[in-house]
Amino acid sequence: MTLEDLEKIIAARAEASPDESWTAKLLAKGPEKVAEKFGEEAIEALIEAVRGDRARLTSEAADVLFHLLVMLRSRDVTVADVMAELSARTTQSGLSEKAARKG
Repeated sequence: MTLEDLEKIIAARAEASPDESWTAKLLAKGPEKVAEKFGEEAIEALIEAVRGDRARLTSEAADVLFHLLVMLRSRDVTVADVMAELSARTTQSGLSEKAARKG
């Protein structure tokens, strides 16, 4: 599965009734609630990374990716938008890019 595949699944689920789809239910609560849920999942992944439990980290990372894509959808940002941004950043070193953001 690719991120684009997951994005399509999320788009389909977003069109379902909130009574039938967790994704639709979460999106119906608004972008702020979606962002909060993403944050919760990210913290859970951080905890598992510190603990060193590979299986749990894998599971939590899947949750993070899923909820990241739901959050992007809530603000009409596509995976293609994110990939284009990443692609643009490959023209300079990470250190240079980070320094440029500070200015």
